Amino acid sequence: MTSTWSGLRVVVAGGAGFIGRSLVPALLAAGARVRVVDDLSTGQAAGLDGAEIVVADIAALTELPGGAADVVFNLACPASPRAYQADPVRTWRSSVLGTHALALAALAVGARLVQASTSEVYGDPDVHPQVESYAGNVALQGPRACYDEGKRAAEVLLYDLGRTQGLDVRVARIFNTYGPGMATGDGRALPEFIEAALVDAPLRLEGSGRQTRSFCHVDDMVRGLMALAACEAARGIPVNLGNPDERTIRAAAEAVIRLSGSRSVLIDVPAARDDPRRRCPDISRAKALLGWEPEVGFEAGLATMIADLTARKRHAGAGGSL
Repeated sequence: MTSTWSGLRVVVAGGAGFIGRSLVPALLAAGARVRVVDDLSTGQAAGLDGAEIVVADIAALTELPGGAADVVFNLACPASPRAYQADPVRTWRSSVLGTHALALAALAVGARLVQASTSEVYGDPDVHPQVESYAGNVALQGPRACYDEGKRAAEVLLYDLGRTQGLDVRVARIFNTYGPGMATGDGRALPEFIEAALVDAPLRLEGSGRQTRSFCHVDDMVRGLMALAACEAARGIPVNLGNPDERTIRAAAEAVIRLSGSRSVLIDVPAARDDPRRRCPDISRAKALLGWEPEVGFEAGLATMIADLTARKRHAGAGGSL
């Protein structure tokens, strides 16, 4: 992989967010020259040593910051429900107008674009596990629609730019990703559970935790994104990236309590509106085209996350920030 990336000029839009903060060091370690473009609305630039940081809103771009590039990753959109629902119009603008501006900028310099789409394009799926050919079951109204439909519209836009203008695009449909460095307080299940477990507070299960998710460790996701970017056969098609190890949210919460040694209890709270009942990727395409599949087991990955949040909590207690 080092030879693949050595000397390449790579732009990571949204590189100060959760996945970006693991992708950027991996690209640097592989020999790439990296520029991060981020408006820092939900991310933080601290710790991205070795990368050039450009603070900008991708929806306002008229050209690619810093000039020429070989590969552009577009991770620039709030991904947690609490963040993207806080300003749904801004979320839609980032997903659609931002993707359009970034794609035109990449096209102008002849760069390959790797789009971070999402499993949310499948909505509350009637097909299980979800394959890339499934059109989805997405609500046009409701609190999740700005993100779900924004990402769907962005995919259509990119396929059309590829077909009509020759944009070299790769589309990753990213399933639930977890690991060290996740933001706290943004409503996503695993960091919420761990934060509560570390102080023996109750773990709140929306809808009794019967809904399922398939959690992919961020290290595996970074490998998948880099493999997708380098794959010629994946041009212009969506590729699921996720871990097919499906489990209920209740089971995930129980694992957090067990691995953290917590005395927390589980409590049921009302279900969130439009929350998908099941979520699990079919990764046959990723295996066949990329030679990729997840390697980090759920509990091993969860242990790294618990250790990270424990250390951050200790640092915050000593006067730092979480």
